[in-house]
Amino acid sequence: MMFRISNNTRDMSGKTRVIYNSNFDLYAAPVTNWRDTFYCTMAPNPPEPHELLPPCRDILLEYSKQAMKLGVCVFELMSEALGLDRNHLVDIGCADGLAILGHYYPSCPQPELTIGIQDHTDNDFITFLLQDPIGGLKVFYQDQWTDVPPIPRALVLITNDKFVSSQHKVVANKVGPRVSVASFFTTGPIETSKVYEPITELLLEDNPAKYRGTIVKKYVDYYIAKGLHTSPLLHFKI
Repeated sequence: MMFRISNNTRDMSGKTRVIYNSNFDLYAAPVTNWRDTFYCTMAPNPPEPHELLPPCRDILLEYSKQAMKLGVCVFELMSEALGLDRNHLVDIGCADGLAILGHYYPSCPQPELTIGIQDHTDNDFITFLLQDPIGGLKVFYQDQWTDVPPIPRALVLITNDKFVSSQHKVVANKVGPRVSVASFFTTGPIETSKVYEPITELLLEDNPAKYRGTIVKKYVDYYIAKGLHTSPLLHFKI
C-alpha cells in the first residue's frame, strides 16, 4: 500500500502539525543520522484525522490521549518528589503541549560506520519512549555508555535537570528495521510569552539559580539551530 507524503520538511517551528523528515538538523549537525521521522503536534491543537496516515490514524489519536494522562500523573509525582504542591508542574504548563514522534531506523549493512542517532539530550520537559524488541538505545551513565534493553509493555522516562536529563543515543543495527515512539511534553510550538525559569521554591542561598529564564520557543529555536550535538542548556547557563 502506497501513501503520498506531502509534509516533508525540516521546519520544526510548529507551523505544520504533521511533518516527515530525515535529519531535521542536517545543515547544523556534524554528522547525519540513520533514521526517518514523522512528528505530530498532538496538544493543545491536534491535527485533523485526515492529516494523519490511515495506518496510524486511530491508534495515534488514542495513544496521545493515554500518553497525556500518564504525563500528568508523572508530573504530579515529580512535583511531590521535589517537595512542591502536587499540581505545581502541571499548573506552570509542563503538560500543556504534547508531540508524538515515530522513528524508523532501517537495517544497516555497515552499522560500525553509521550512527542511528547521535548522542544528545532532549529539549522538552519529559520524554516517554516506547521501544520495539530490536533495541539500540544507550544512555551515558557513570562515565560509560550503557544499553537500555527493551522491556515488553514498558516505557523509558527521560527528564530534565533537577531530574537530570539523560544523554542518550541510538546505535545502528544490521537487524531491523527498528521502530520507536517518543512522547515529548513540550510547549515549543505554542505561541506564548510565558517565561520558564528555575523554580523559586527550590532556590536557596547555597543552591542558587543555574539558568536564566527564557520562553520555550527561544529555547527550542536555539536547540534546532545548533543541532543535536550540544546541550542548549549551556547557552542559558548563568
